[in-house]
Formats: sequence, C-alpha cells, structure tokens
Amino acid sequence: MSVVGFLFLTAGLASAGPQPRADWLIDPSSFTATVSQDANKLTLDNGLARRVILLSPNAATIDLQDLVNGEHLLRAIAPEARLTIDGTEYAVGGLAGERVANFIRADSLNALRDNPDSYHFTRWTQGPIEARMAWKKRPEWLSRDLPWPPPGKHVVLYFSPPGKSSTAQGPVLFEDKFTGKLDAGWIVHASRSSPRASFTNEGKAGEIMALPDTAVYAQRQWSKNAASVEVLVDAGDDETSNSWGPGLALSNGKQTVSFVIRPNSRQYEVDSDDGEILHGRFDRAKPCRLRAVLDGHGNLICESAQGEAGFARIAVVPFSDAPTRLRIGKVGKHGKGADASADGTLVRCHVSQVTLRGEAPPVVAVPRADLPAVEIHYEIYDGIPLFSKWMVVKNGSAKTVRVDAFTSDELRLAEPESAVNVPPVSEKPNIWVETDYAFGDMSPLYAQPAVHLVSDPAYPTQVAYPQNTPCLLKCKPPIGPSHDVAPGGEFETFRAFELLLDSTERERRTLAQRRMYRIIAPWTAENPLIFHKTGSDPKTIRDAIEQCHEVGFEMVIMTFGSGFNIESKDPKYIATYKQLSAEAKAKGVALGGYSLLASRSAADPKDNTQGSPAMYGVMPCLGSNWGHEYLAQVKNFCKEADLGVFENDGSYPGDLCASHDHPFHHGLEDSQWVQWRAITDLYKWCRSQGIYLNIPDWYFLSGGSKCGMGYRETNWSLPRADQELIERQNIFDGTWNKTASMGWMFVPLSQYHGGGAAATIEPLNAHRDHYEARLANLLGAGVQACYRGPRLYDTDATKALVKKWVTFYKTHRQVLDGDIIHLRRASGLDWDGWLHVNPQGTEKGLLMVYNPLSTEIRQTIHVPLYYTGLTGTAVLREEDGKAVSYTLGRDYGIELPVVIPPAGRTWFVIGDK
Repeated sequence: MSVVGFLFLTAGLASAGPQPRADWLIDPSSFTATVSQDANKLTLDNGLARRVILLSPNAATIDLQDLVNGEHLLRAIAPEARLTIDGTEYAVGGLAGERVANFIRADSLNALRDNPDSYHFTRWTQGPIEARMAWKKRPEWLSRDLPWPPPGKHVVLYFSPPGKSSTAQGPVLFEDKFTGKLDAGWIVHASRSSPRASFTNEGKAGEIMALPDTAVYAQRQWSKNAASVEVLVDAGDDETSNSWGPGLALSNGKQTVSFVIRPNSRQYEVDSDDGEILHGRFDRAKPCRLRAVLDGHGNLICESAQGEAGFARIAVVPFSDAPTRLRIGKVGKHGKGADASADGTLVRCHVSQVTLRGEAPPVVAVPRADLPAVEIHYEIYDGIPLFSKWMVVKNGSAKTVRVDAFTSDELRLAEPESAVNVPPVSEKPNIWVETDYAFGDMSPLYAQPAVHLVSDPAYPTQVAYPQNTPCLLKCKPPIGPSHDVAPGGEFETFRAFELLLDSTERERRTLAQRRMYRIIAPWTAENPLIFHKTGSDPKTIRDAIEQCHEVGFEMVIMTFGSGFNIESKDPKYIATYKQLSAEAKAKGVALGGYSLLASRSAADPKDNTQGSPAMYGVMPCLGSNWGHEYLAQVKNFCKEADLGVFENDGSYPGDLCASHDHPFHHGLEDSQWVQWRAITDLYKWCRSQGIYLNIPDWYFLSGGSKCGMGYRETNWSLPRADQELIERQNIFDGTWNKTASMGWMFVPLSQYHGGGAAATIEPLNAHRDHYEARLANLLGAGVQACYRGPRLYDTDATKALVKKWVTFYKTHRQVLDGDIIHLRRASGLDWDGWLHVNPQGTEKGLLMVYNPLSTEIRQTIHVPLYYTGLTGTAVLREEDGKAVSYTLGRDYGIELPVVIPPAGRTWFVIGDK
C-alpha cells in the first residue's frame, strides 16, 4: 500500500479524539501537547498519540493509542514502574482484578483494585519540558535552528510508600490442623480409580493418596460470616499433576472457583467461570499457603505465600454470592471433583491446615517511614507521537537505602502476530523504544541493553502454546544499579523514549525515528566538515587550519597516530594547543583531538575491569582511580586548551567489573551503572561547552554528535573504484536509523590499513576524478567523512575541486541536512540514488542519482515526492539549471527523464516555483 493510501485509510480508522489535520512528518505544527484530567483519568494527548492514566484506586496506564491509525497498543494493565529497595521489590502504582490479559474492557475499570503492597499515587503536577542536559549550540554547523528544550508538556505523578503490613486478621471461625481424627463436618470424596485412593492415608488425615489426575477431597459447609479461608498444602511426591494438584475450591451454587498448585509446572492456577489463570512460580520443596478472601464487592481475591514471605496476589475473580461449600485437597479441574484419567502410579500430597476467618477489622494504612518516596515523570512532545518516562527516588527516611533494581516502564503490549507454535521470526509491536542507557554498538537496534521485549508470564490466554509471545516491554538495566541513596538524597533512573509508529512501511517508520532524534537530541543535527589530520605538531596544524579555511572545512581533528596526547598534564603542552585553538577559531575552524579508552590498559592492571572479559579485550574501569583521573584529565585538557571537538575512540561499551577494591563502585552489581554515569557526565559537560563529540558508540541521547555510519575499516584498503560504490551502499544502509548528520564515513587521503597506492588518493591531483566522486557521494548525501591524511589539497586544481563541492553542500545545506528517502541501493548494475526532502524549506527536495557504469544512462525514473510536501506541481532544476515544471501523479510522484554520464552523477533541486 502506498503511503498516501495508508494515510487516507487509517485516518478513517481512528475511533476517538481529534483526527490528524495533516501528515505530521510533513507539517507537525498543528499537533500541540495537552494534559487534562476528567474525573478519574489523566490524559496526555497531542493529536497524534494519547496516554491515559487511571488515578484511582491507584495510578495505572489504561490506554496507549496511536491517533493516526487508531491503534490501541495495550492489551492489559501493568504497574507504572517497579522498584527493588534493600532486596524487596515493590510495584509503583498498578491495578489488580483483570480477568484476562488479552484486552482492557472500559466497562470493567471500576472493578479494578489497588494492591496494598504497592506504592500509592497521591497527586500530580504539570509544567513545560525542561532541558535534561545543557547544550551550547553551534549555529555555524546547523542548517536550521532546533529548539532546546523541545516544546511539550511535563507531568509528574507522586507516589507514597506502601503502608505497614498489618497483622490484624479476622476472628477464627473454624480451624483444622488434621492432628487427630477427621472432623465430623467433613465429607470425603475419593476417586474410584484406585482402591487405595484416600484423604486419610495410613491413619494420617490430610495425607492424600491418589492417582495423579484424579480427585480426592474433603468438603464441608461454609461457616456463616466467614470472609476468608487459608489452606496449607504441599505437592509431596506428586511430580505429574497440574490442574489436579492440591488446593481449595469454593462454590455458591451458581459459581465454582478452584485455587490449586500445579506440581508439574510449579505454577498457581485459579479456575473460574471466566477461564483459567496461571500465575507465578512456587518451590515444590516448601509448603504453600493458599488464601481466598471475599472482598465485599463481589470478588474473590486469591493469594499465595511460601516460607516467611508475605502473601502475593495471584488473581481476582468475580464471585457474586457468599459461598455455601468449601472443598480442600485434589478438587479437580474447576473444582468439579471429576477425574481426568486413571493412568500413572499412586502419589501423595498433603493438606496440613485449614482456617476460616471472619472479616478483618478495618486498618488505616500509614506509609512506611523507612522507604523512599517515588516520582514518575512523563513528557509528551509537540508534533510527534512520542512520550518519555523516568523515575526519581527520594529518600526522606533516616537511613541509607539501596536501589537494587528498577523497571522504569512496563507495558503489556498487544501482540501484532499470534503463532500457536514458535515462529522463527516474529512481528514487533508498533512502537519504537530506546533509552539513554545505551552503549555497545553503533546501531540503535543493538545498543539498547535496557529495553527488553519478553514473554508475559501472566498471560495464559495467549495463542502461543509455549506462552512465549514477546509482548511485555520492560525498561530496566540488565544489572543493578545497586545504588545507595543517603538520607535526603535522590536517585534518577535513565529515560525511556517511546515512539508510536503508524505504519509498517520501513521508510515511514524510520523517518519517524529520525525525526525523534532531531527533537530529543538536536545537537546531532550539527554537521561540520571534518579534516582528520595525521600530524599534531604546531606547523602541520597551522597548515591544516589554513587549508580548511581556504576550502570551507570547519573542523580539524588530530587523529589517531597523529601524536596528539590529551592525557598530557604539561602546562606548556596544553598552552600550545590553546594557542592553536585560538588561531583556528579566528578562521572559523574548530580544533580538537583523539583519545583511546576501550581496548587499552590502565597504568596499573588492577584498575582495569575485573571478572568477565571486556568487549574489546581490555577496558580500564571508570570506577577505579585511573578511570576517575582519566575522565578528569580529558575534561581539564578540553577546558584549558579550549578545544572544540573530542574524539573518544572505544567509548565505554558496557563492560562489568567485579572488583571490590575500586573506590567509586562497590562491586559487580553497580559497576555498569557507575561507569555509564561517569562517561555520560563527561559527554554532557562537553555538550554544555559546545564541544563536538565523535564517539564510535550510541551515545547520542547523552550528547554524542556522530558515530560510524556503518562500514568495515579494511574496506578503505580496497582499490579506489571499489570504495566509491561501497561508500554509497554504506550511506544508503546507514541512513535508515540515523539522520545523515549522525554518521561519519571515511576517506583515506593517505594509506589506511594497507592497500598501497591503489587504495589511497594521495597524490591528490593525480586522482582528482576519484576525489570528486568521493566528495559527490558524501556531500551529495549530506554525510561528513573523516578525510584522513596530511592535506586536503595539493594543487590549485585540487583546491578548486574541493571548494566546488563544499560550496555545493553549503549552498544547499538545509535540504541536504534534511531526511533521506531511499530510492535505489548501489548495485553496480544500474543507477542508484536518494532523495533529500525538506517540506518546510524553500528547497523542498534535492535528488542525487549516480551512474556506476562506464556508459551513459538515459532513463525515465519515478521520483516519489510525497514527503517534500508538494501537492500539485514540482519545479526541478538540474544542477541549478533551467526550471522545468512537472505535474504530480496520484501517488505524489513524477516521471523524470535523466541522463547520467559514465561513472558520474547528476542532481536536481526541487521546489514549488
């Protein structure tokens, strides 16, 4: 389906709220964020996306909707967050009582209940979005001004700790510990499948002997005024039964509910008229306490506990009338007392105690003073279907608490695909999620250790027989943080960003993602032209500055192998580069240098990460003395020398450290969090100073400017003609999940990784055709490369060539820095190219097409212009030549005749006049 057809169709599908007045990827100006409360619901809405949070009896997200296509992304309700303090996990918000996890019924929300062991919502506030970090803009590298902080709304929900656990219980109305003769009130039912089937085995009441899937139980009348029943059971030597495990059943003549343990799968099962619920796990080596409580509102609350742990809620099911009968033992499926089969060998299980109690006295819960308070922060942005979310823990207690673990968001997403068995590949929900806790790769697809899409153990009614459908989103660190919060202190989690996707088409989905980066990491739009200088002595740097000034390059990086040493503490050395930096600034050029962090050792190997092997062989621990001093030294050198760019090779990739002797972390559990905080604090400081950051890792949301576009370094040792084509492939592939300004490429002006004279451009004048092809590839894509070598030009002719393409880029900078529409990947068999779009600019588009052949290409090609924002006609100028007008077709495209010279290229500027 075409994009246009998709938009027309899905606009009619949206079932609630304001309908989109335009395509937000073309004109986002009409989509403004709002926050409103209607009775018991808080709504965050911008006309593109909506998040609805129920506020009572506790706060929980009950709807997450894409308003472009009307899709509701949630199928069930989860806590707003989870927090583990001093070894105990607490839900933050959330509601209980959903019968099934397939959908959320609007008319059943009033029946949902609060969990008394959860953090409880108290109030909310709103305000504008605040900058999460300082950004000193470099307008000379920006083709358009981008707002910071981004416009939108910021909402905070406040939660108090759960109340103290109450020991108050209702009066005991009946109790049987089965220590003697079976009480006369019990009526025993024993399966006829075996003559040895019995509720009293060898004189021991409550010891059940039976075949696995058969029913043996004792029944009695429900005690008048009883409000709960608690049964102590164990699986004994039964390793086969599931629904015929020991437990209890209640019946009122209209309904029957069974609550049993499943010895084989080690799960709890609640079976009612609404279906079967499987939840949790138990240790079959320990007895289980099963408790069923009538809540006075027509529901039966089923809870379980083992050992010293408190009761955990398993399920809440409707139960309208008071019970009349109680069954205990192997009550059978749905408590009906029927056998499934008479197969197997005899097994034993036990019912050790039964207690019926009256209604417990009312208890006023007082929040625990030994637990911290919690804030959940939400942001919704103008002009994009995007939310962000994070948690702040504030310790108002009198003692230090440890945040062992957290889940900052948990979404029980509707599965986009239902497979009965295990599919080799599964569709993902229509949401893109990433966090600023990102490292370990140069692609966002693989650099997100805190984003987990997993199976939902509380979803037994899914189609997948193994119950392994990935439909539960959890934003949590893979380990830790194990962070201590002192009295009066606070702890802030990472931030999760959740982008709702309105299409399954790749270009549109990734366009949305690229738009997101311009909003939440606008510094990535800075796109200076970079010269990687292979020397660092003052004379060669002055030569590099002058060459950059002459041709319009904007940055000099003293590259790897240049001899530059950012770890030097020599005041004279630092002063030298301060002077060179000042001279560069005077000519409109930023100066900076390279440092290696990962894949090198600290001065003392004890300061390296200990335990698991490092990703790159060896890694200094940033929680050690060496790591602490290294980061401080980089910061000091950049500040004192007034550098404008820092290139950190092998940034912290997520390595763990098991040392207990490093002063800035206490062990394995907090090592990843401490090191991530340390490196991102440096990057955020750099961004506040206007220092550009070349980092081969996914640190964009923490200040990074560029990482690798995506290439294999040794490819730049191939013959020059091969490099030209591979370069265009790399750009095409690398600009799906990145904007053009977020990735660097590489041009080996001098030899790099080998290849000799056939691979390099030096001497530059001798290979001007190839040099031009590389400049046209890169600047025609709006992509900057590491032009690595001793010089940018060697003759006036070479200088003119470089200046020609720099002028081309700067003349059309705004559209070239816009989004890329992927037309055809380079194959070597026919033309290839891409289309830049900029619907809010004067130049609405710029088409680049390339010819890899040794013969001329004459073709009429289809150019899709939908994302240029043009609707009736398009005016094209080939290489700034004569204007030609074209009428757009129904799919907003044109048929364009092109002539592309052999091994050459051509380009067209597209506008409305």
